[in-house]
Amino acid sequence: MAFDFQGIATQFVAHYYNTFDTNRKALAGLYRENSMLTFESSQSLGAASIAEKLAGLDFQKVKHVYETADAQPTATGGIVILVTGKLAVDDESNPLTFSQAFQLCQDPQGQWFVFNDIFKLIYG
Repeated sequence: MAFDFQGIATQFVAHYYNTFDTNRKALAGLYRENSMLTFESSQSLGAASIAEKLAGLDFQKVKHVYETADAQPTATGGIVILVTGKLAVDDESNPLTFSQAFQLCQDPQGQWFVFNDIFKLIYG
């Protein structure tokens, strides 16, 4: 079954970073109990644990400016997305470069959710 994986990825990325930048706690709804986040090599499993990790990050304000969002369909009907961009934290004028990979899957109701999420800052 063909589906618009690039369109879904584009909408997801815009929604994810807008939500992250304005209301991090609301990201919990994008994950499920079997979802995993690896954030700077620290792993969290399950929506509640992931939401707690993201809400507890050491900054008040954040702004993601993503430059690329490449997507591919997976063999199991999901979508893999690789995002690169810049991250401005607490109004700092020197944004950090980041890379983030997502694997989106559909739940039994057909809702897309984040199954895997890997975030890494790029130094140097």
